[in-house]
Amino acid sequence: MGFELGDGRLSYRPESIVEAYYLVQLVGWAALTVDYQFIADPADNAARGPVSVVSLRLHLQYVAGHG
Repeated sequence: MGFELGDGRLSYRPESIVEAYYLVQLVGWAALTVDYQFIADPADNAARGPVSVVSLRLHLQYVAGHG
């Protein structure tokens, strides 16, 4: 028996994803990214979704030895 998504009566349609993000360089060693994803027909199933995903990412960089 294999892996199945749903109840076996899927309405197949290709999954589509659109993504947009904005990066803000706070200081030389820190950046913040806001990300938005819109997913239509997740897992190739027209009976599911659409789904919106919002995320924040913080990137910190350690810079060793300045001299």
